Amino acid sequence: MAFCARRSRQVLPEAASRRSTQVLPPRLPRVNGWSWPLHPFQIVAWTVFLILAFMTFEVFIPLLPRNWRYIAYSVTGGIFFFHFLAHLVTVSIDPAEANVRLKNYSQPMPTFDRSKHPHVIQNQHCHLCEVPVSTKSKHCSACNKCVSGFDHHCKWLNNCVGSRNYWCFFSSVASALAGLLCIIVILLYIFLQYFFNPAALRTDSHYRSVSNKDTWLLFLPISPVRTSKGVLLALGLLVLLLALISLLLLGHLLFFHLYLTPAPQAP
Repeated sequence: MAFCARRSRQVLPEAASRRSTQVLPPRLPRVNGWSWPLHPFQIVAWTVFLILAFMTFEVFIPLLPRNWRYIAYSVTGGIFFFHFLAHLVTVSIDPAEANVRLKNYSQPMPTFDRSKHPHVIQNQHCHLCEVPVSTKSKHCSACNKCVSGFDHHCKWLNNCVGSRNYWCFFSSVASALAGLLCIIVILLYIFLQYFFNPAALRTDSHYRSVSNKDTWLLFLPISPVRTSKGVLLALGLLVLLLALISLLLLGHLLFFHLYLTPAPQAP
């Protein structure tokens, strides 16, 4: 044991010295949120969006009375479509500085040497991007490039949020909250009607061939599938829980950015 101890004391300093001098190869800068690798949070965000959209338009809105059904399709569908476009634009925009966007993204970044420069950006010059930058830019370590008007790096978008895509990002968050509120209102209405007046949820013409009141139809009106009331309630509770969790997360984010928005100056 003493030999092993002495051996380890002799080897560890050398190993530490090697680790300290080891330099990782420079990474390629990311263009936007579609650059590989995709972040797991980004995949989760798209999965949640698709689940909520599919369940809302294929399962729950068809249960509403006819007049309310058309209104729900129009309002909720418009909000979802606007959110989809805003989210898509936010992910697709390259938020980098103008001088950085002129460079070739296929070329790896140089290795930053702290023995020569204490900071990545000095005197509005980035020593990694090797270009002059604006005063509000920041070099993002995740995207490995300078971002104009850097706000934060969003893992859910897999992209930086800066001055070039900030308002698209804000619109995406606000429209997502509006869509979630629509889903919650629709589900609460369905739950109330289910317990107090279930006949109001069975107005679709396909229910004329259903005699059992405990049998419900999913995926109306194109391809109705019969199911039990337990499955319908379980799906409703699952979507409601998913919508509430998303509402809390996005609500906190939206109010935080509203708080950070500077008040207009008096003339």
